[in-house]
Amino acid sequence: MAAFHETKAPRRTSSEMFNLFIVALSFAYFSKALTGTYMKSSITQIERRFDLSSTHIGLIDGSFEMGNLLFLAVVSHFGAKLHRPRLIAAGCFLMAVGAFLTGLTHFFMGRYSIAACVDPLKTLDHVPEIQIEPSLEDNKGKSVEYILCHYAACVRDSGSSMWIYVFLGNALRGIGETPVTPLGISYIDDFAKAENSPFYIACLQTITLLGPMFGFLLGSYCARLYVDIGYVDMESVTITPKDSRWVGAWWMGFLVSSGLLLISSIPFWFLPRSMPKQESEENHETPVCEILNKTEDAQSNNQNFKLTEIAKGFLPSLRHLLGTPAYFLLLCGNILKFNAFIGLLTFKAKYMEQQFGQSASRANFLIGVLNLPAVAIGIFLGGLLMKRYKLSVVSGAKLSFATSFMSYLLMLLQFGTKCDNIPIAGLTVSYNGTKGVLYSREMLFSECNRDCLCSAEEWDPVCSDSGITYISPCMAGCLSSSGHGKNTVFHNCTCVSTSFPAGSSTSVRLGQCPHAKDCSRSFTSYMAISVLSSFINALGATPGYMVIIRCITPELKSLALGIQTLVTRTLGGIPAPVYFGALIDSTCLKWSMKSCGGRGACRIYNSDMYRYHTEKFQFTLFKQICQKLLTSIIIVVKTFADLPQSNSVLYF
Repeated sequence: MAAFHETKAPRRTSSEMFNLFIVALSFAYFSKALTGTYMKSSITQIERRFDLSSTHIGLIDGSFEMGNLLFLAVVSHFGAKLHRPRLIAAGCFLMAVGAFLTGLTHFFMGRYSIAACVDPLKTLDHVPEIQIEPSLEDNKGKSVEYILCHYAACVRDSGSSMWIYVFLGNALRGIGETPVTPLGISYIDDFAKAENSPFYIACLQTITLLGPMFGFLLGSYCARLYVDIGYVDMESVTITPKDSRWVGAWWMGFLVSSGLLLISSIPFWFLPRSMPKQESEENHETPVCEILNKTEDAQSNNQNFKLTEIAKGFLPSLRHLLGTPAYFLLLCGNILKFNAFIGLLTFKAKYMEQQFGQSASRANFLIGVLNLPAVAIGIFLGGLLMKRYKLSVVSGAKLSFATSFMSYLLMLLQFGTKCDNIPIAGLTVSYNGTKGVLYSREMLFSECNRDCLCSAEEWDPVCSDSGITYISPCMAGCLSSSGHGKNTVFHNCTCVSTSFPAGSSTSVRLGQCPHAKDCSRSFTSYMAISVLSSFINALGATPGYMVIIRCITPELKSLALGIQTLVTRTLGGIPAPVYFGALIDSTCLKWSMKSCGGRGACRIYNSDMYRYHTEKFQFTLFKQICQKLLTSIIIVVKTFADLPQSNSVLYF
């Protein structure tokens, strides 16, 4: 009976260990996907908190890919020789440290200050207290109190350079992510039954799709909370989540995701370096320890063989791979598509905020509950179509082209979903209400406020009953106020009284005026087109992926996928957020000014130019994608048209 237990226990343990590995790897996939998309959802909050331009925030976002690609080849090559589960554990721990470092930066920066020299709880009853400080160019008009306050703000502002730690934390997270996917998949493939391996991998991919959805939902929740929640009296906060100065509790989500990543690393420390392949469990005559020794010896010999073979055949294989016209064109198309995807995903929530007046919280929520499920359903149905109709290489290429072309057409429809610029006196309309975008600094002033010594750099918007926004109470020419906090109302505003008929209200309330009512209909149309476009794009993703695999010789399959991952992430993941951010910056109408001088974050954009540049650039990318796919289809048709159907089927 004792002998029976000795032979049975190891087999039961190895099966349990493998199942534990699958569960642990699934949770690690979920956690890293959640953290990555949470970073995307927090882009606007980080930009405002550190007073950065969209170009700089795009560089910070691309640091993940920089760290990831820096060690990807090394880890993938040498990782198989080492203890793979422990390498994955170390990677998850490193990602947890990176996320923790990113969130920890918040606690070293002090409190977020919107207007450090003004007490928001004080009722303002006369001119000097509601006037913002004199123009920074007018040194003679500054009081001693202002100089001391400005100096204190300047000292606090020196902490804005701590965005570098966010950059490093994101890069560290990218380095930690390198062993998880390649070593996890290879471990499953080595020790699972051949027929079970695709199922396990499919389960991993399905669970991974849940990560982005929960990442955006977490981003939505944190964006609704004030950045210094628990440390400040919320009555003193005079802005709402729709204000361009609002900063949510971006740090909170990074601490949560850091905890998840840390928990996901724990099981891998206790998993074996290798285990018997699942098929061998049926062989009751072979001891488990002998199977383990044979497995390790076979792996060691196979690795020594591969090193010499790869060294001799790498360059010829690479030359042959890139010399395959269909593969090269599909690779170019994927690079362009990845550029469009990363640029859109990074700044999609920001686009919804600026174009349609949505809060960051609501934008992230809608992406999480509408766009991402549509992508998941599209990927699933794409794989189902391949399996159900046994698509050939030619049919798969046609489906991939058809979905890209339909997305190209939907892009045209998005040009019609727009909202007009918010009327802002001196920026998008003149003080008498005449429309027209104005860029001259002098046009910010008018006869009604020229003697008020207002600052042109100030951004503390107030809204009149006519729907016109003024960039500050001083610029509106207001003389008194009542109420406090968010309920502050400014009265006797000379710019309001001179612009509108006698008898109309001359009061303004704190905060920017909302978009026109018809903007909500445009936003509904935009979301419908966006969800449909996401679904159609995802529908062709799996067939397009399989076409790349099938258009090359089997011995080059691994190299082809590796080159595709390396090139698309290098030429798409790193530069796309930067140049998309630069395009967005070019449409800014009003920049904030840092306390110590220099340009900060953008407060208001030219909505028309923002939409035009963004949509035109994506439109150009999709046009190039369709051209590359159409050319590759012609080549694939010529190559595979004469082959029997059984030789060109895409499904496994």
